[in-house]
Amino acid sequence: MSTDSAAGPRSTNEGWQPGDPTPREFVEQAIRVDHAGEVGAVRIYEGQLAALRWRGKGNSPVARRIEHMLAQETAHKQVFDELIAERRVRPTALSPIWSVAGFALGAATALLGDAAAMACTVAVEETIDEHYAAQRDRLGDDEAVLRGTVERFRQDEVAHRDEALASGAEKAPAYDLVTAAIRGGSRLAIWLSTRV
Repeated sequence: MSTDSAAGPRSTNEGWQPGDPTPREFVEQAIRVDHAGEVGAVRIYEGQLAALRWRGKGNSPVARRIEHMLAQETAHKQVFDELIAERRVRPTALSPIWSVAGFALGAATALLGDAAAMACTVAVEETIDEHYAAQRDRLGDDEAVLRGTVERFRQDEVAHRDEALASGAEKAPAYDLVTAAIRGGSRLAIWLSTRV
């Protein structure tokens, strides 16, 4: 991530190969997919909170953890809302689908229990950690502000994952199967949102 001062500034164009998106296209894709991801994250946590309230656990410790994560994801989404407007980036056409799917995923996992809700967080946040790290590593000094934003948000996502693990995520029934399925769905959503 750091730039070797002897080598000079690093450009987002560095390592570009024919057939790759141009640096501008890459940045637009990054903003588009990150915005979509934050829309999905907000809706997952909203779905989890709705299910917890329905279960009579709206004031439980897990609900308070999720409320804190939701506040951070909402702040992330606001930043990407602003970047979409400032950079004139077309949002993904799939946002309405991610909104519904995110809420449904959040509600379903929270209805399965607190550990399942936390397992969902682990799976999503691990995928986003990898995704943000790859973007951070591709963005050059010409996009230092965006790179810093991505890294800051990545650290929040890692903290969410760690909090979910500390809250008993691995006690969820079929933890490995559930998290693998959610990771696969998250990776597919990233791939589609980059392109559509």
